[in-house]
Amino acid sequence: MGERKVLTKYYPSDFDPKKLPRIRRPNKNRQQNVCMMSPMSIRCNTCGNYIYKVTKFNFRKEDVIGNTYLGIQIFRLYFKCTRCSAELTITTDPMNSDYVVESGAKRNFEAWRVEDEEEDKQRKKKEAEELGDSMKALENRSLDSKRQMDILAAVDELKSIKCKHANVSLDSMLEPLLQDKEKKKKKKLEEEEEDEALIRSIFQKRKRLPDEDEDSFDVQNKLKSSEEIPIKTQNTAKSSINSSVRIVVVKRSAAKKSRGLQSLCQYHSDDE
Repeated sequence: MGERKVLTKYYPSDFDPKKLPRIRRPNKNRQQNVCMMSPMSIRCNTCGNYIYKVTKFNFRKEDVIGNTYLGIQIFRLYFKCTRCSAELTITTDPMNSDYVVESGAKRNFEAWRVEDEEEDKQRKKKEAEELGDSMKALENRSLDSKRQMDILAAVDELKSIKCKHANVSLDSMLEPLLQDKEKKKKKKLEEEEEDEALIRSIFQKRKRLPDEDEDSFDVQNKLKSSEEIPIKTQNTAKSSINSSVRIVVVKRSAAKKSRGLQSLCQYHSDDE
């Protein structure tokens, strides 16, 4: 047990490496089992099943003999469809840092790939134009520098706006709202006070209405109190009775003359 932990092994004096049995090495293009996830979303050509990205599979990996990119070996991966078990193959693409569907399936549409391809085309076209024309290269560089300056100016403006907003506190932001709220409260109170004053004035006028007719009521009461209704009977045996009614009215003052009785009224019987 202690020998397996040492760094050096003991070789006896009669050790001959030629006498060791030869180990059979596997073939260079032997397939290896690799467990990994699907690097792209594809559709099976056999059954039309969609296989989405990051779906886990057991791949069989092998080298593509005689196919390299800048000394980087290209690999081929085999796997099966999840529905119909048809064999699908993809290969690595070291030039674009991506994978390519080789057979059995079709890659789904990806918008970002179209944008990247368009950008690559524009870049290659620009490089081709600048290759033989120095003035075109100078013009492109001036446009790039101008665009960069505009971007820096926009960034500085955003920074200044951010600094201004950073100085604004929550209280200062809420202050206008609170002021508006207080103004509305004051206005409401003033309106309520005006309404109360109007109601009070109306009720006061209503109370004064019977006071205006108070003099007429007093005159009538005095009339009732000062009425004298003497009834005289001359002969009880007589069939006709002579009665006299006299009403005394108290005259009002000069100020209240227009509202009182203006004449003296006397009532007599038919006999008189």
